[in-house]
Amino acid sequence: MNKHLSLTPAQELHANVSVPFAQACAMPKSVYTSAEFLQQEQQHIFGKDWLCAGRAETLPNPGDYLTLTIAAEPVIVLRDRDGHIRAMSNVCRHRMSTLLQGRGHARSIVCPYHAWTYNLDGSLRGAAAMSQNEGFCKENIALPAIRCEVWQGWIMVTLNPDAPSPSVALQGIRDLIPYLDMSTYTETFREDFNWATNWKVLAENFMESYHLPMCHAGTIGGASKLDEMICPEGTDAFNYHWILKNDTVPLALAHPTNTTLQGDERRKTWLIAIYPSLLITLTPGYFWYLSLTPDGPGRVNVMFGGGLSADWMADPDAAEHLAKVKALLDDVNVEDKGCTEKVYTGLLSEIGEPGPLSHLERPNFEFAQYLARRIPA
Repeated sequence: MNKHLSLTPAQELHANVSVPFAQACAMPKSVYTSAEFLQQEQQHIFGKDWLCAGRAETLPNPGDYLTLTIAAEPVIVLRDRDGHIRAMSNVCRHRMSTLLQGRGHARSIVCPYHAWTYNLDGSLRGAAAMSQNEGFCKENIALPAIRCEVWQGWIMVTLNPDAPSPSVALQGIRDLIPYLDMSTYTETFREDFNWATNWKVLAENFMESYHLPMCHAGTIGGASKLDEMICPEGTDAFNYHWILKNDTVPLALAHPTNTTLQGDERRKTWLIAIYPSLLITLTPGYFWYLSLTPDGPGRVNVMFGGGLSADWMADPDAAEHLAKVKALLDDVNVEDKGCTEKVYTGLLSEIGEPGPLSHLERPNFEFAQYLARRIPA
């Protein structure tokens, strides 16, 4: 039974992170299952921090766009006529219809309800049958701009006008991995799916490799050893760990022609969790990522993508190597889906209680600390 019925989920979370890591336990069940806590997450986390909308190279031409929803706010991200990537509201300034859906290409943004038409900079181009409204002035109407920056090839978007720039907040990642420049990688696949688990369960699953030998016994579980996994202390903006890979997956290693990377740099796989929900696996040969948003307490929207480093993009056999890696990742996702959905089923248990964390789950504890910093008790 719940031992903390008198506490709110936020208070339970703060109590959970009030101990040293060596005494830490997994987060309380309520922070995953409570609709009240999810509302606080939407307000204090998804409404305030930078979220990833994908990769900049996937919008190569003016008019290329994608859409997403941040804390119930519909958003358009596009490349404008000057070649810049920008974000704006995806809600018409007339009767509040949403404008664009999914991904695509548009010469202008046309409302599907009354055909009000906007330029790619968000300004109103025209609106039919408005000449008799004396207060209408199209020069005074535009789609509200939303902060958008490209960092290391990632499109980052926030509703918060005061959030520090990713180039400042995430400088620690460049300092940590100066020899791998993510802006030189190219996305070659991207998918969206929805799983029956809480967004934090999937985020935590990424943050620790403790589960690899068991959950991924059929795929990647044998490619690394628990005693070789390193989980250093992270920062306020991200946590990370790394794995030294063997040659089971050649694409995870530096390209044979690469003479810049030396020693373990050639076979080190980095797992970087940028708060709140951009999860990047970065190797010398390829990358893949998840970008998460909640869909209620018990479901998560997942953007899944990946691609190749410049060395491997130039390799004539890269497509064959990538096809093998993509097939492997698809199988890994099936395994992760099964494991994380089982965790959410367990979180709904009345009598089950979370237990102590392994030293390999330091990133999970730091993630809980991040959540507690953001959400008031």
